[in-house]
Amino acid sequence: MKKLSRSEFSQVSVMLFAMFFGAGNLIFPPLLGNQAGTFLWPALLSFSITAVLFPVLGSIAVGKTRGLTNLANRVGPKFSIVFTLITFFSIGPGLGIPRAGSVPFELAIAPYIPANINLNAARFIYTLIFFAFALLVSLKPNELVDKMGKYLSPLLLILIAFMFFRLLFLPASVADPVGAYKTSPIAQGFLKGYETLDAIAALNFGLVIAMSISQLGIEDQNEVTKYTAKAGIGAGALLFIVYAMLSFLGQRSSATLVGVENGAIILSEAVSLALGNFGIVLLAVIFTLACLTTCIGLITSGGDYFYRLFKEKISYKSWVIIWTLFSFVFANFGLNNLLAYSVPLLTLIYPVSLLLIVLGISQDYIKYPRLSYQVGAFLAVILPFINLANSYNIKLPFLTAFEQGLKFSDVGLSWILPTTFAVILVTLIYKVFSRQGSKVKSDLI
Repeated sequence: MKKLSRSEFSQVSVMLFAMFFGAGNLIFPPLLGNQAGTFLWPALLSFSITAVLFPVLGSIAVGKTRGLTNLANRVGPKFSIVFTLITFFSIGPGLGIPRAGSVPFELAIAPYIPANINLNAARFIYTLIFFAFALLVSLKPNELVDKMGKYLSPLLLILIAFMFFRLLFLPASVADPVGAYKTSPIAQGFLKGYETLDAIAALNFGLVIAMSISQLGIEDQNEVTKYTAKAGIGAGALLFIVYAMLSFLGQRSSATLVGVENGAIILSEAVSLALGNFGIVLLAVIFTLACLTTCIGLITSGGDYFYRLFKEKISYKSWVIIWTLFSFVFANFGLNNLLAYSVPLLTLIYPVSLLLIVLGISQDYIKYPRLSYQVGAFLAVILPFINLANSYNIKLPFLTAFEQGLKFSDVGLSWILPTTFAVILVTLIYKVFSRQGSKVKSDLI
């Protein structure tokens, strides 16, 4: 039976890390460190639950079930289609891919473009080159490990490590925590992990990694699952190390850079101070590489999903071209409008994504009935929906007051305890009836 060599396994792990690590992953940790200040570690650890642990578990869960469609189908076929389409659209051309193309330009390049050069024209040229390169790599998914695992991803890690060790020589000045980090650093860190989108991205990337492992000659599905799990753990370890480094840099300058609005400013100020103009170029390259690897992963997973959804009637290459073209257009002309619709949508699908990940990982051990998935999914959608409606000042009779009275509603996490309790209760009731020989039937997964 063929085994992956150390080199092949390392390349797969590093590739998965790079798929997760986009622009948001680069700018959120420095801002967390800046705002959490002396409360950095509790905030970072809770941030890592939603930004590291769940993405790792998500990639494993999807690898085990051979795709998001199969995992979501444990709730029901109709839910699977709707949820999967919304997920792929939101994380794909609806937000993730256009953001990956435009954010590095906006944060690391646009501030330094001379006033006499048209900004829209510069963005158009940048995104054209960016998406053309992403398309070329995505068109050949069987070469992903070779191109991303061997070259793009290691280069990204090397540049981040170089930046970190160079910025360590800057003088440190740590401030007290500000804002929500003063009173609830753990809850705030947990919620900030949402913004990386990685738990949702993991539902896309898990199958890509499993496919890549299969293409390296691993035919046994159990071995593919084991390697996917190990690659997820390796990628998670890299994510945590990089997040810790970036958060630490943000903390060290928290008393100097007060009131900054995003982590890109923190990094820009720091690299300018330490490396001058070379630092600005370095940061632009890091941003571009981080977004490019994520973009390739999203295009590849989306192209493969729709290729299978339409029963291979439209080729994989055609779907990849369609996704890339739409993303290129939105990155230049419609990103702000997309953000207005997609971000609220993500707040609805993130909780149910976390639920599916937890249940999917533990299914082999606990054997949840389908009803547990259905009740959990219902609560993980409806409670965030009520909370979101309230944030737009839309009051729903009885429901708004009920949701507002739940624990953690004030921080947008009212769904956690009721959903957990309901899943446990339904599962226990089913198992009790089963052991007593009841004729009550429940559709096991």
